[in-house]
Amino acid sequence: MAAALSTTAQAQNNLPALGDSAAADFSLSTERHLGDAIMRDIRRDPDYLDDPILLEYLQSLWQPLIAAAKVRGDLGEDLSERFPYQPFLVRDPSVNAFALPGGYMGVHLGLMAITQTRDELASVLAHEMTHINQRHIARSFANSRQQSLISIAATILGVIAATQSGGGDAAGALITSGQAVGIQGRLNFSRDMEREADRIGSSVMASAGFDPAGMASMFQRLQNASRLNDSGNFPYLRSHPLTTERIGEARARVEAGEAGSNSVLPAVVLVTGSIATPLEHTAALARARVLMDVRVDSLQRWQRLDVESPAGDATRTDQFANAYSAALASSLLRDWSRADASIKKALDLSLGSAAPAASASDTVAPPDRRAVRAVLLLATESQLQRGDALRAQATLARVTKPPAGPVVAEATTTSRPVMLLAAQIALALNTSKNDEALRQISEQLQTWVARYPSDPEAWAMLGRVSAQFGWGLRSLRADAESHYAMGDLRGAIDRLRAGQNLARSGQGTADFVESSVIDSRLRVIEAQRKQLLTEQLGYQ
Repeated sequence: MAAALSTTAQAQNNLPALGDSAAADFSLSTERHLGDAIMRDIRRDPDYLDDPILLEYLQSLWQPLIAAAKVRGDLGEDLSERFPYQPFLVRDPSVNAFALPGGYMGVHLGLMAITQTRDELASVLAHEMTHINQRHIARSFANSRQQSLISIAATILGVIAATQSGGGDAAGALITSGQAVGIQGRLNFSRDMEREADRIGSSVMASAGFDPAGMASMFQRLQNASRLNDSGNFPYLRSHPLTTERIGEARARVEAGEAGSNSVLPAVVLVTGSIATPLEHTAALARARVLMDVRVDSLQRWQRLDVESPAGDATRTDQFANAYSAALASSLLRDWSRADASIKKALDLSLGSAAPAASASDTVAPPDRRAVRAVLLLATESQLQRGDALRAQATLARVTKPPAGPVVAEATTTSRPVMLLAAQIALALNTSKNDEALRQISEQLQTWVARYPSDPEAWAMLGRVSAQFGWGLRSLRADAESHYAMGDLRGAIDRLRAGQNLARSGQGTADFVESSVIDSRLRVIEAQRKQLLTEQLGYQ
């Protein structure tokens, strides 16, 4: 074990420093520019998924890792200030995750669906985050002086497309034959980079309050699953090849206590919010496995779990996963009675009233409040889908209410899914007595987009709320920002010009501040679009 750790340390010491070559060819601003360009294309892909509930769960694991990396010194101010460090979801059943230039990271639903614990999922996030922090992508492309940013972006997009379940044919539209030569070899991280990401990622996990043993168990799970199903559904293993050596080193770090030796934060989770519970993770993997394939026959298979999986000897976790999956599938199939039955079962299990006893002396399992919250969010979502806004409003109120006592707001941080669901409910009720609630939601959305200006769904919702009040300029500007966040610069420009025309016509409410913002944003986005077109023409 000591020999293995010594070999690993020596390999890391032999990594090339990110010095003159990478710094000159791939500055931080260049890398961010490249990442933004790639994300503009990814956000327009139909498999790009903005599921607020799943993203909130992903962020609950991601943010403690970010905080730990900052305190440990693995993430410096230069990167944290320039890169967004933004994970996103891909609706694809294949097992994959990937780091992109500029601080972006994609996670396939198929990968989330096979993780059995929060620590296993956190190990993948920590590993990919380390690739970003150590600027492994910049190192990989530092010698590509002959390549333009456009061709590098096309290269990366092509590899991503090739890893989708549709196979390599999807890459044809993104990469010319000349660019395709050797791209996989240039994108695959070197063995030393993989080891560095394993070693640092494991330490960051421990500092953030996760069990670093999750990395070894995730490696083993990937290896076992790929052996049983060698059908190309594990692209993660093609770009991050597993070896017996890497698995052994992950286990050795845990046994030697090395992973936790740099745990400078006793509990990062105390700063960023309570850490995910096992049942909450189960709700996330159940949601991922249903949403990764929403064809009717697939949904019907998940729906049948509510009748084909009696309690019997099944664990509370298995029962809960099946009930949540069946409830979501039934909602997507618009089978409301079965959805309600499965939601009730999942809620009872999360409360402990329908779970098997933990021991002979126990009568019920303990309640899991975070799992209860996950089920209530699903129930709210389902009730909105069927047009029952009043019932959805009552259910959502329970999300922010403790088991006993009055309804309280989530004081520490704004919950994105709660905010967006509350806005949908207020718009659906559409009554004069609800104006104050709608106004509060408008203020909350304004605060949110000021902090997270790249959130297209929040901008779109703000546009709808503003339109409800008759604020035409604000609505058009918010709609424009939504399109801009999605990478649709042409659509953003069209809406900003419509805002200018409305302001000049005098038909809209006089809002000189908003009119000035529209003028300023239009100049910025038009200049950006002109620059992008110039780059594309210049690199052809």
